[in-house]
Amino acid sequence: MITNETYQQRRSHLASLLQNNAIAIIPGAKESIRNGDVTYRFRQDSHFYYLTGFHEPDAVLVIQSRPHQASFLFNREKDPKSEIWTGKRLGQTDAARMLGFNEVYSIQKIANILPKLLQDANYVYCAIGKHPNWEQDILRAMTDLKNKTRSGVKAPHALLDLEPLISEMRLIKTEAEIALMRKAAQISMQAHQRAMQQCPFLTYERELETEITYTCMQGGCRSFAYDPIVASGENACILHYTENNKPLRAGDLVLIDAGGEYENYAADITRTFPINGRFNAEQRALYELVLQAQQAAIAAIKPGLPWNKLQETIVTILTEGLRDLGLLKGTLDYLLQKEAYKTFYMHSSGHWLGLDVHDCGAYRVDDAWRPLEVGMVLTVEPGLYISNDIPDIPPRWKNIGIRIEDDILVTQTGYENLTADLPKHITDLEACMRG
Repeated sequence: MITNETYQQRRSHLASLLQNNAIAIIPGAKESIRNGDVTYRFRQDSHFYYLTGFHEPDAVLVIQSRPHQASFLFNREKDPKSEIWTGKRLGQTDAARMLGFNEVYSIQKIANILPKLLQDANYVYCAIGKHPNWEQDILRAMTDLKNKTRSGVKAPHALLDLEPLISEMRLIKTEAEIALMRKAAQISMQAHQRAMQQCPFLTYERELETEITYTCMQGGCRSFAYDPIVASGENACILHYTENNKPLRAGDLVLIDAGGEYENYAADITRTFPINGRFNAEQRALYELVLQAQQAAIAAIKPGLPWNKLQETIVTILTEGLRDLGLLKGTLDYLLQKEAYKTFYMHSSGHWLGLDVHDCGAYRVDDAWRPLEVGMVLTVEPGLYISNDIPDIPPRWKNIGIRIEDDILVTQTGYENLTADLPKHITDLEACMRG
């Protein structure tokens, strides 16, 4: 549980990172139409949620830096008629009392109040590129103020990017955040394991997705961190395949990439296993190679390790293994130099994980690959994808897609695999599917 005091501390810390006499504008998410007058289930903007813990749509956070540090919330007014249809609103009085803002205003008043806050600031921050409509509104308001400077009105000097500041804050997870991510991982592992156990009795990819959805929902994840990927046979060679509607065929592998979202924090897990519960020789050889690469990369994780070393470890093992299997030809140095592995492995070693499945945070700092730090959470997810379109490959290797992905916390002594309890060794996978 993340407390309101924590959200207040985050806002205060962000204010301390801003230039003197600046304001930061962080819009919340809006409801989005799915079809007709039906909206998608609401999910709050991650930056806004990180700083407020507030779940309602149509809200804006404004943070003022020193010398008059303060935070202001603009949100929807109480509306008994609307609340009958869509649920209770916190309103201004309760938001001020419960969430710890200096001032809370109706969102309907923002057009009048925001220009006054801008007029008092030297600098304005927003996440440039994330909310284009808001950027236009801010720039328009700044221009209006500049046009009034001859009458003594003060205008901000510059519009600055907030993204690097808040991204760095979110990159290092607190114990409370890690606890939520452990919970998301635990529920997601249960969902994957259920899918493995039920797979031999199912007919379509969508039925596997149903098993995962049921288990995640039952465990407390109201949403997924991303649309689940349930890709059997040749579909596993499509990295972001989400149709999940093809028949499951005995003899094929199925790749499931799915993670629940618990209290807005993501899990991201991939497992690949045989639909009939038994790997054939080619599937086994490729699977063992991917597993070897993943285990080596995870074993290297510790504070201070540059981010790119994970990918270097993975591509070296995969390239050497593909050469040994006869799928690549040439010396190891030559194949690495030519990046020959990209025919079969075209993505990176993983990504940051947190409130977003592809969480914020730079991978390079000062033109150098970023070293890992305690409190970072990342995925490690090597794969091999041998589609039918790759020429000069014996047919027995084709239409095999394999990816193995775990969620890793960087610790003082090395790492903790948050998803280690989910089977991934061949004997464990086959045993799980036999029940």
